[in-house]
Amino acid sequence: MPPENSDEISPVRPESHTTSSNAVEFLAHRAAEEVDFSPEEEKKVLRRIDKRVLVLILWAYFFQQLDKSSLSYVSIFGLSKDAHLHGRQYSWLGSILYLAELVMQPVAALILVKLPTGKVLGGAIFLWGTSLSIMAACTDFPSLLGLRFTLGAFEAFIAPACVAITQMWWRRSEQTMRTSYWNAMNGVTSIVGSLVTYGLGHVHHSTLYRYQTIFLFCGLLTVAYSGLVLWLMPDSPMEAKYLTTRERVIATERLRANQMGIATRQWRWDHVRETALDLKTWCWFVAIITISIASGGISTFGSLIVSSFGFGSFATILFNIPFGVIQVLAILGTGWLATRIRSKGWTIAGVSVLPTIGTILMLTVPREQKGVLLFGYYLVSTLAAITPLIYAWQAQNTAGDTKKKCTSGVVFVGMCAGNVIGPLLYSTADAPRYRPGLIANLVMFISVGVVSALIPFYLMFLNRQHAKKRRELGKGDPGSEEREEGDTQLKGDAVQLEQVRDYRQAIQEDNGLHDVTDLRNEDFVYVY
Repeated sequence: MPPENSDEISPVRPESHTTSSNAVEFLAHRAAEEVDFSPEEEKKVLRRIDKRVLVLILWAYFFQQLDKSSLSYVSIFGLSKDAHLHGRQYSWLGSILYLAELVMQPVAALILVKLPTGKVLGGAIFLWGTSLSIMAACTDFPSLLGLRFTLGAFEAFIAPACVAITQMWWRRSEQTMRTSYWNAMNGVTSIVGSLVTYGLGHVHHSTLYRYQTIFLFCGLLTVAYSGLVLWLMPDSPMEAKYLTTRERVIATERLRANQMGIATRQWRWDHVRETALDLKTWCWFVAIITISIASGGISTFGSLIVSSFGFGSFATILFNIPFGVIQVLAILGTGWLATRIRSKGWTIAGVSVLPTIGTILMLTVPREQKGVLLFGYYLVSTLAAITPLIYAWQAQNTAGDTKKKCTSGVVFVGMCAGNVIGPLLYSTADAPRYRPGLIANLVMFISVGVVSALIPFYLMFLNRQHAKKRRELGKGDPGSEEREEGDTQLKGDAVQLEQVRDYRQAIQEDNGLHDVTDLRNEDFVYVY
């Protein structure tokens, strides 16, 4: 076996028929040495990827959600009184963060294409952690608004980066659960954040308000974590120094079946145009904006809504812990179910029924029945399962490096826009029933269910179009992994690659390693 890190990656040479990627040169350069690997070796590499890359993005997403949600945690500790907020100023503090994320999405897409993904993620974590730490010095609406905008501008990178990393490191059949894992940290944040807030809420300082203490603690913790990400997060499978040379080959080779291309760090305007003209892009945009409107309102006003049931400040914090537990179970459970039944669209449609029922309960049940109202609120918490399914769904059905980033950018613009609108549909003046916001949420839950149930029919149509083109070119059907996303079992025999000469030719001609979009790649199979 060659010594670890003994070879350098060969420079990229453009191919005549399409843009090449580092992966092509990386594999071709080692074809003479690395021509086969066993399922056991692949499983070992996958475990190493999960232990390093997955763990890092799990906690990156945790800190992002913790810092973003800190406003909701401190809302019940007199933030409005201490910072002299009135009218819809608190609502704007919730919306401005997502407005900043919306504005920054094109920049995030460009930077994630052009710069190393691991470094971008680590730098963004450091900058938003610093922003939250500085927010502890803010004691009025203008300063809080400005720092919330800055916080959102740097947090704009986290979700696109996590999606890009998931596409870069895992097979399509593995991506749904990995996406569910890092999105489940939303629920973990509700649990840990509630406990931390409960503890820090009892701390009384002569010169600091309680909300300032919470902002400072969460911000400094995030800054410390950014150092770990900058140190440990690899930028791509070909550049993962913690893997041996052979393991890097396996990590790269196993992604060929995705037919999604591998990072090229080249911006392609033809991919941008295709993204804008692709109907799928706008289907997911509609789905994400509807669920984000509901999510934005609940995440910002959730603690105030529970408090309106008649619970005290510290009881409200503790009641948010089951909310987080339900979110974790819902996200992981629906991720498993979508993989099992091989349909994200119909899984989303089914899940949307639960928050619909919960919202109806919160709108109709008398305020004296606290237990029923709390049960409705917990049903609404299952909405958290829908967003990661949309993330994974669009990511698995998009190919081409620039197109992947741009499609994710459009989806995240929809997410941000929805989260800007959501809190503005609520107002502290609507307490205790918050009817306008809850009615809007009800409409959104129904809408996302209907839209998500219809999208699979369009994907079926695209698959028929690709199958027709493959027949015209005399090609056979793609491997079962693309057609059956839930099949993650590796075959018992060793993975036999082509002989060295044929292997070189195969990787040069394989669309899965070139920067080809899904609509132009007849070998690409869409998942429902």
